[in-house]
Amino acid sequence: MIVFAASDKGGTGRSVTSANLAYQRALAGDDVCYLDFDFGSPTAVAVFDVPAAPRGDGLHAYLEGHIGEPLRLDIWRLTEHAVLRDKPNGAGRLVLFPGDGSGGEFATDQDVIQRCTDLLLRLNSEFDLIIVDLSAGRSYAVDMALEVTARPEMRGVETRWLVFHRWTRQHVIAVSGLVFKEFGILEAGADRGHDKAVLRDAIRFVRAAVPDPESPLWSHVSPAQSAWMHACDETLRRLAAEQGIGDSRVLGTVPLEPVLQWREQLITDADVLSTQIANKETLEAFTELARRLTDDTYWGQL
Repeated sequence: MIVFAASDKGGTGRSVTSANLAYQRALAGDDVCYLDFDFGSPTAVAVFDVPAAPRGDGLHAYLEGHIGEPLRLDIWRLTEHAVLRDKPNGAGRLVLFPGDGSGGEFATDQDVIQRCTDLLLRLNSEFDLIIVDLSAGRSYAVDMALEVTARPEMRGVETRWLVFHRWTRQHVIAVSGLVFKEFGILEAGADRGHDKAVLRDAIRFVRAAVPDPESPLWSHVSPAQSAWMHACDETLRRLAAEQGIGDSRVLGTVPLEPVLQWREQLITDADVLSTQIANKETLEAFTELARRLTDDTYWGQL
């Protein structure tokens, strides 16, 4: 299965959440690879704490035809994260395909599309799960993903889309536009040969960095502030439903996590149980989201 991660804007938590989903699936025993297609800002090496950034041998160089195979990094072996270096028994492979730090967004042609198709087909036969982190907005990376997955060679490959957004009025409206409005994912997909209804069913939304008014984080706010937060949350729920991204289309919600506001990183059991720097609700959200990626009941298929 290939899961594409998209977002309306930068700063939605798309990359760090996607990386945590890859980590959780690998912990559960899946062989997982993570492709950094955030071409304008390929920083996945930092999230996985891998020091070896590519130098002309990353995904940019491969897609542009400069090399025959892109660099792959074994996270369990190469990470500087103390917890990750001790690979748990029963864990699957966790491999990162980084982008080139000196690269950027680039227009695609048929040669690029073919190289991307070939890569995804090879990886689909090698790994249980492929997570592709796409550049934000209506980007070349999103267009390439839509064009590649519409090709005849890809018809037997199951693909799903996660679209991330922050829990604010601006982001709710923007992410709805990214998917449903003119030049959005559905329209662009249909233009490339996708069945719009099938593509719509393959898309779910993830609400990231969502403040919970009942959380201990907000236990010291005034009654007026608490009432205002609850009112805002209810208003956003109504707006999301009106924009077509109500609860029935949401795969999961990631709570506001102080650790991730300061540092984009993987959240481990040690962060919750030993050092206690992260909240257990955040780890539980990542674990449940990772499980739901392949649970058909959350994708309207059962």
